[in-house]
Amino acid sequence: MFWKPWESWQPSYIENIIGILIAIGVFLLFLFLRKVLTKLVFTIILKLTQKVPGSLFTNITRAFEKPLRWLFIVIGLYIAVSYFPYLDKTNPLFLHLIRSSIILIIGWGLFNLADASSSLFTKINEKFQFNIDEILIPILSKTLRFIIVAITISVIAEEFDYKISTFVAGLGIGGLAFAFAAKDALANLFGGVVIITEKPFTIGDWILTPTVEGTVEDITFRSTKIRTFADALVTVPNSTLSNEAITNWNKMNKRRVNFNVRLPYDTSYEKVRDTKSKIETMIKDHPGVHPETILVKFDEFKENGYDIMLYFFTKTTAWEEHLDVKEDINLQILSLLDEENLSIAIPARQVFDASTQEGPSNVGSVSNDS
Repeated sequence: MFWKPWESWQPSYIENIIGILIAIGVFLLFLFLRKVLTKLVFTIILKLTQKVPGSLFTNITRAFEKPLRWLFIVIGLYIAVSYFPYLDKTNPLFLHLIRSSIILIIGWGLFNLADASSSLFTKINEKFQFNIDEILIPILSKTLRFIIVAITISVIAEEFDYKISTFVAGLGIGGLAFAFAAKDALANLFGGVVIITEKPFTIGDWILTPTVEGTVEDITFRSTKIRTFADALVTVPNSTLSNEAITNWNKMNKRRVNFNVRLPYDTSYEKVRDTKSKIETMIKDHPGVHPETILVKFDEFKENGYDIMLYFFTKTTAWEEHLDVKEDINLQILSLLDEENLSIAIPARQVFDASTQEGPSNVGSVSNDS
């Protein structure tokens, strides 16, 4: 039993009171000084390990700060029980609880240290040159955390003489039924493996699929979270993504621009030729345009004018910078047209007014074509 036998309660009443007060005092001392003691321990460790990088020590401190405070509470409880006259610190159950608490505290600290926001994986990557991709860090973190939790539970179970091997063997009995029930989860798991190994995208990429378009925020073995441009968060199962065509706009080396400039039919042959030549020269000399694949051609005869096709790429793939280059080229085209005394062709329609028996008249309407 955890309580001492009644015969051991027989010493003097005063001694028992003193023992109780000492036990309470010891426990309260550790309880109130746990923060100071934790800081003292970290200070000593820092002095003993001067070669440890500051950022890594900061992460270790942050991970083990609260667990270490609880460790001092457990230590205070253990010492307090040794002074308490009516409790037996040698009781097996009490010792199992103390040891299990220490194991749980250590597992808690390691669990915190394996957080994806910790620099642990970054330091390992720099030290051993593993070239860990950013997409793998959250997954490695969650996998390592799962392993830490499993090991902690196993060690605590063994501490209470529960054979974890019996539990694992029991899982095999219903393995077939479990696998059938979890077929969708397994499909997502294999889809996550495909995404991780083939790397069609990574965190922060702008992607387009038949299902969704947006920026990738998180990737797990089960699903991928994508932030749409409407600021909604969409969670897509990996099995769906791995079977879809994925356009990764971040992988572009250059960005396409393709539009037409339409000149009216009263424009002379010489002006069409010269305007087309000047636009082509301007685009080729523009610092924001990629030098490869620049096409400026008199393309088609349209119903209301001559179409000059412009087809080129900007050097930048950033959306806003791409629009800046395109805007600058549009403004320079307007300037060239002003110099040539030309205007953009405006679609015209012939309207016959039957009530007045007048002939057809031309009514202009502005088109959205450029």
